[in-house]
Amino acid sequence: MSKTQKAPGGVRSKSLTDYLNDENVRAVIYQIVAIALVILAGWYLVSNTLANLERQNISTGYGFLNLEASFGISESMIDYTPQSNYATALMVGFLNTVKVAFLGIILCTIIGTIFGVARLSSNWIVRKLATVYVETFRNIPVLLQLFFWYAIIPGAFPAARNAFQPLPDVLLTNRGMYIPVPVADNAYDFMGIAAIIAFVVIYFLKKWATKRLDETGQPFPIVWASLGIFVGLVLIAYIAGGAPTAMDIPSLQGFNIRGGYNISPEFLSVLIGLTIYTSTYVAEVVRSGIEAVPNGQWEAADSLGLKRSVSLRKIILPQSMRVAIPPLTNQYLNLTKNSSLAVAVGYPDLVSVSNTTMNQTGQAIEAISIYMAVYLGLSLITSLFMNWFNKKMALVER
Repeated sequence: MSKTQKAPGGVRSKSLTDYLNDENVRAVIYQIVAIALVILAGWYLVSNTLANLERQNISTGYGFLNLEASFGISESMIDYTPQSNYATALMVGFLNTVKVAFLGIILCTIIGTIFGVARLSSNWIVRKLATVYVETFRNIPVLLQLFFWYAIIPGAFPAARNAFQPLPDVLLTNRGMYIPVPVADNAYDFMGIAAIIAFVVIYFLKKWATKRLDETGQPFPIVWASLGIFVGLVLIAYIAGGAPTAMDIPSLQGFNIRGGYNISPEFLSVLIGLTIYTSTYVAEVVRSGIEAVPNGQWEAADSLGLKRSVSLRKIILPQSMRVAIPPLTNQYLNLTKNSSLAVAVGYPDLVSVSNTTMNQTGQAIEAISIYMAVYLGLSLITSLFMNWFNKKMALVER
């Protein structure tokens, strides 16, 4: 059928040229071509990599995870020995990464909020000190800060034999901080279960309190009620478990300190470095969020006779969070990813353990793929939580 030929019924049929000139059709074609090119490139890279590995007699796959690791890890949150397998070793590194990232996010949020508010203080000294803090630590590369703290911390404290004791049973040495911890007991497992139950009860209580407020206008003391439920259930579980009081107290034995829980210089260096560096960016996010709130909100609070601190806590900060949450999410993601620099100061995070695994087994691609997937997963989980929180804080339009 030619271009000018009409189909039965007098309606002109579309030719191939007409389809190619259709924007929607071309968009579909371009996407198909792009996907095909990506698949082709992936196939080429994978097939070429497998061929090279086979040529060099290097095995592939994740079967090495069940082999004995045969290397020690300086600090672990779970039971681990050199006789454990590589999967356990990688789990140790993963938990160490999560520990430093989780604590870092909490601390940088607190410190950043304090300095962000201080940058807007009417007190000249406070405002300038906050500015110096932000501008100084924000403009020093985070890796250099890790090196700095790792050089300072071990040298600032004495050897184990002359340990400094700032508090009863707390020892500071060049090998880290030693603190007393409770001796393992079933009562603490019961307390953990009670805490989970308390959170569930508080969740439903908050929903009921919100519904009650909407229907009757009567507020419910949700904060104090939640605190009472949490403390009460945990305390009941502690008493029901026998109320254990035994403590593992650190003490000098020979040339080393035994007992208690050791917070290593490597961990402290990473935590302090990441916290201080990220808190400077959090401070700027908080400051910009506060300045984004209209001045009329301050004036309205002043007209009600509220103190500036109350106005800030009850009115300004909640509104500033709607502006601050998206950039805060970026800073939390940056801190999590920057934790991979911990390998530079000897902290046994996921990258450090994976590198050791890779050197011993030769499974470079598999080891790298594991910690790439882990960091991707941590970032996605953080993003999902912050996006959920952002929706909770957003204004509801009616």
